[in-house]
Amino acid sequence: MSAGAPKWWVKGDWNGLFGLGTNVLLNVIVLTGLCLAVVQIPADTVYGRILPALGIALPLGNIWYAFLARRLAKREGRGDVTALPYGPSVPHTFIVVFVVMLPVLLATGDALTAWRAGLAWAFIIGCIVLLGAVFGPWIRRWTPRAALLGALAGISITFISMSPAAQMWQAPWIAFIALAFILVGWLGSRKMPFDAPVGLLAVLVATAVAWIGVLAGWSGILQPSAVAESISDLALRLPFPSGDVLTGLQDIAPLLASAIPLGIYNFTEGMTNVESAAAAGDRYSVRQVLSADGLGAVIGSFLGSPFPPAVYIGHPGWKQVGGRIGYSLVTGIVVAVVCFTGLVGTFLAVFPMQALVPVLLYIGLVIGAQAFNVSARRYAPAIVLAMLPSLAEWATGQIDNALAAAGTDAATVGVATLVDNGVVYDGLKLLGQGAVLVGIVLGAIACFVIDRKMYAAAITAAVGAALSFVGLINAYEVGFNASPGVTLGYAFLALILAAFGWRGRKEDDGVLDDELLFVNGTLMRGLELHANLAGAELLEETATAPKYRVHTIGDVHPGMYRVNDGEQGASISGELYHVPLDVLLKVIEGEPPGLYRGPVELIDGRVVPGILYAREMAEEHPDITEHGGWRQYRATVAPSAH
Repeated sequence: MSAGAPKWWVKGDWNGLFGLGTNVLLNVIVLTGLCLAVVQIPADTVYGRILPALGIALPLGNIWYAFLARRLAKREGRGDVTALPYGPSVPHTFIVVFVVMLPVLLATGDALTAWRAGLAWAFIIGCIVLLGAVFGPWIRRWTPRAALLGALAGISITFISMSPAAQMWQAPWIAFIALAFILVGWLGSRKMPFDAPVGLLAVLVATAVAWIGVLAGWSGILQPSAVAESISDLALRLPFPSGDVLTGLQDIAPLLASAIPLGIYNFTEGMTNVESAAAAGDRYSVRQVLSADGLGAVIGSFLGSPFPPAVYIGHPGWKQVGGRIGYSLVTGIVVAVVCFTGLVGTFLAVFPMQALVPVLLYIGLVIGAQAFNVSARRYAPAIVLAMLPSLAEWATGQIDNALAAAGTDAATVGVATLVDNGVVYDGLKLLGQGAVLVGIVLGAIACFVIDRKMYAAAITAAVGAALSFVGLINAYEVGFNASPGVTLGYAFLALILAAFGWRGRKEDDGVLDDELLFVNGTLMRGLELHANLAGAELLEETATAPKYRVHTIGDVHPGMYRVNDGEQGASISGELYHVPLDVLLKVIEGEPPGLYRGPVELIDGRVVPGILYAREMAEEHPDITEHGGWRQYRATVAPSAH
């Protein structure tokens, strides 16, 4: 390995391993218990087919994302690139159990038929995600970042943070020990004794205290006999493909009602996670990520797993605690060993849940905060709006679970009775249906309105109307005219926004997105002033419309200006960045004399802020327009300037 090659393992990977590994193993433990206890799938099928299938599908994904991270690190010459986290999708775990397999079990009385239906459902999910790989990059390009991250923040606060927080308070005398190390080490950036990894130390110390309490007779939170029993059950079980998924596909119609919106949810969440990673500094291909997720679900279904894998929320958290490439690889190896041998029960017997969940709480906090930290302050209301559907989905889930525990449900109690007692169940239920998509739609509308892009807001509202009409958002089921009241509401919203756009069309002329910046000189990657863009995100390599000329200013930097109508111009290459306010101020302060920020028309017609130079000053220097850009000029004429 050359000195400049990215390392396969760094010390911070221990934190990532114990965090992501804990998360994935917890999910594997949960889905194992659901298969055995709820769907009543035979143990030999669970341990001999489902877990070994996950033991193939999950490590393949971890290896792929480690490869992408290493390639990105090499391409950009960085040592701080973090691989995307990967594991079984948590929402899908509960949905395939309670919405797909359990109803089939109740209808047929055959657990294996229910399992095959789950395999078919996972296969459909994978196919939809693969379609999302085609359209996902386009959707991401035109959707405001604050809307994507706001929807993700809603998930992180509800489904990632709330359950761990509640579990911590079940045994705070254990959980607070782990939480103390996490707060001091990760939030406070303090080194641990003996320079130990924070995540490892937090889990081990909390677990040690729990066992001391158990052995001293103070607590029964762990059972020593369970450890020995779990070890005696260990055995090697390898996966094999079969046609069970094809058998399940013979009755496909009932599966589509949940598979279609959940497949869209999967590729939408995948996009938001890629956006989250990009905001943290690691820009991955949406198409490559969604393709891997889709293939993981398809391959897993043929091997015997009804649980689609997915890129996890949490990349910025693992990056912040030092995880790089190795944590993903080793997590994959650990998961494979656990799934092939049945070590799930042993882990659950050794480590108390309260020693593990503070790590997940921390990740939820980081993701929730990221939406605000990397977005302009004016978008804060839009971010909150994008979070609300996930809060509604979480709340209705809690209500449904509580009613089920009492042996009833909302329909039996009566929605009107719930509303009369202050539980707005019907509104919460509709708001939370398709929560991620709803959050993105509402957040995008708010972002566009804040930026006075009323036509864009109106188009987004019209998209919301179309999605609700076919039942993909804000509806109880998929079908035409699935939610007429919601569809009509979105349509009214679209018309009103369009009317305001028409009324204020002249006022919007010349409004630029102050979070974008087109650079064509030494701010570009690999050049002298690129460090001033630290904290900005490269959106794309692009070029101007053919209306500009560029000169070399003493072979130190370029000077670009727009020509008049009728004059000969050219398309000048450069890079487009998303630039937070603090980074923009640093860029402006570091610019050489004569350069200024002004409107630049790109080759696709967009007008964005860019770096320009006064024409009268530029014309005193040699014209280098024929080269097409500063980087090309440097490479062919002034290589010594590198």
